[in-house]
Amino acid sequence: MSDIILRDIDSVLMERIKRVADAHGWDLQAALMQLLEQGLYVCEGELSRSFNDADARALQEAIAAMEDVPNDPGFARIGQIEPPPQAEPDPPDPSISLPRGLFDEDAPGRGD
Repeated sequence: MSDIILRDIDSVLMERIKRVADAHGWDLQAALMQLLEQGLYVCEGELSRSFNDADARALQEAIAAMEDVPNDPGFARIGQIEPPPQAEPDPPDPSISLPRGLFDEDAPGRGD
């Protein structure tokens, strides 16, 4: 492994590095390696999240083209599931009848 020499480190930065080393139980060399590696991952991640100029232009053109698409209900329904049709209620069963004499004038409970 190559040696890395850091010169003229700010005293505040050095104190921060020592605090990290102490908090994790690392010696100064291990702390510097961890911080360097983690910082590199963060910087690489930031690079991968940005577009170059050509990609940014292509994205802007695609968005502008989509804004010109008319508001067509056909397009709006893509991927949607048609709700099932509402079933009409069954007609009453003609075999079910009312008791005989229900409406007779001389039925019990009527005309009292």
